[in-house]
Amino acid sequence: MASYILIHGGMHGGWCWEKIVPLLEAAGHRVLAPDLPGMGSDTTPFAADVMRQWTDAMAALVMEAEVPVILVGHSRAGVTLSELGERMPERIARLVYLAAVLTTDGKGMGDMVVDFPDSGAAKLAAGVSVDDAAGTLTMTDLDAAAWGFYNMCAPEDVVAAQRRLSKEPLAIMASPIHVTPDRFGRVPRSYIETEFDNAMPLDVQRAMQREWPCDPVITLPSDHSPFYSMPQRLAEALLSLA
Repeated sequence: MASYILIHGGMHGGWCWEKIVPLLEAAGHRVLAPDLPGMGSDTTPFAADVMRQWTDAMAALVMEAEVPVILVGHSRAGVTLSELGERMPERIARLVYLAAVLTTDGKGMGDMVVDFPDSGAAKLAAGVSVDDAAGTLTMTDLDAAAWGFYNMCAPEDVVAAQRRLSKEPLAIMASPIHVTPDRFGRVPRSYIETEFDNAMPLDVQRAMQREWPCDPVITLPSDHSPFYSMPQRLAEALLSLA
C-alpha cells in the first residue's frame, strides 16, 4: 500500500483528479488530491514567494503521509515536484511527472516557455488575461482552454472543467527551481507522456527528459488531461509505479 499525493497543474485544483482518486483507493492505496494554496477552492492569498508557499504546503502533507509516498505532478506542478524531491528525498519513494515541467537547476516555468517556443504556451497565452495589479493570470478564452487542455475529453467534462479553472499567480512564472544530483537526483523518477498533447507537445516532454532521464517512461495516447480523457489508463499507469 502506498500514499499517493496528486498535485494539480496550472489554473486547476484538486478537483481534476476526481476520476482518479476512487480508482487508486479501490486498489487499496491512500490518496490525497489537495488544492495548492490559493487554487481550486482554497482561498489562501498567494504569497510573494508562491513557490515556497506551495512547496511548504505539500511538504507538510508528505511529512504526515504514511510511507511509501508517491508524488504525482501534472503540468506546471512539475516544478513543485522537483522542489520537494530536493527538499526531502528521504521521504519520497517516487516522483511521477505527468506531462509535467521537468527543468534543470536554476530554471522555472518562464524559462520553459522561452526554451520551447513551439510548445502550446503561445496559443494558450493568447486566451489569457493578465492582471498586473492582482498579480494573476485568468483564462478568458475557454476555446483556448479546450484546445490546450482537453482536446480529447468528453464535452461534458470539458464544460465542467472550464467552469472551475482558477486564477494563476504570475509569480510562479519567474520562480526558478533548485535541484542537485545528490538530493533530487537520487529520488526515483518516472514520466507519463501524453502523445496528443497540445499544451505540452510530446517532443517538448522528451526534450525535458533528456536533462533528467526518467525510468520507467509510460506513453499514453492522450491529450494534456488524461485524468478526464482516459482515467482508467492513467490509473493503471500510476498503479504500475507503486
